[in-house]
Amino acid sequence: MSAPSRPAPRGILFDLDGVLYNSGALIPGAPEAVAWVEAQGIPYLYLTNTTSRSRAVLVEKLAGFGFPASVDRLLSPAAAAADWLRARDARDIALFLRPSTQTEFAGLHRLPEDAERGARWVVVGDLGQHWDFRTLNRAFRLLHYNPEAVLIALGKTRYWMADDGVSLDVAPFVAALEHASGRAAMVVGKPAAPFFQAAAAKLGLPAAEVLMIGDDVEADVRGAMAAGLSGALVRTGKFREADLAGTVRPDWVIGSVAELPYRWPAWS
Repeated sequence: MSAPSRPAPRGILFDLDGVLYNSGALIPGAPEAVAWVEAQGIPYLYLTNTTSRSRAVLVEKLAGFGFPASVDRLLSPAAAAADWLRARDARDIALFLRPSTQTEFAGLHRLPEDAERGARWVVVGDLGQHWDFRTLNRAFRLLHYNPEAVLIALGKTRYWMADDGVSLDVAPFVAALEHASGRAAMVVGKPAAPFFQAAAAKLGLPAAEVLMIGDDVEADVRGAMAAGLSGALVRTGKFREADLAGTVRPDWVIGSVAELPYRWPAWS
């Protein structure tokens, strides 16, 4: 694929699931590719929509797979949302998150787990098997009983590749709440442009000089390109050939992130 007309990338954002690993299985060559990036002095961050685990847990997983990792090198929607709420001294927050992810919201004023009224902020992430009618309906009631309550979606990823196959992510449940409550969610995470732009700013680079590498043609690639970044689609994770037949035209398509050290000079 020919190189795009935008400036050559100088920094990289790595998605996690589907790019570096598939749930519990490492993608061959991925640790070596990231190690090469670090050895070359190329600025990079991990940018994930994962909301089923805290950054600390994700860092532990990355380190276990052999990736250089620290909390400061990983951006997640939960951490970004928590910082945003702290900056506004937000109160009466209802969290629909797994316990591990709730730790990112430490120190914030939260409603009891069974509250059905009184929310000013309703934060929804990936609950996986913990979703049931009562839980989803409680989130709806919190929105319904306060027309001023804000629905915060931690990303809008539609599905991901779990150990046993594709699984629903947060977007379908957010869509249900948007439809029932009649209000749009504030999205913190991919594909929202501010999430990508904040990552580029953390790298100290203009958005146009940052490359997002992901397996989700919509959330990763379309979202990044709409935010002014370059987008590379890998043929791993949830990638399907049909992704290339849609309206999104990635700047690059590569077999896997393992190709990065061999393809990067051609991109520059």
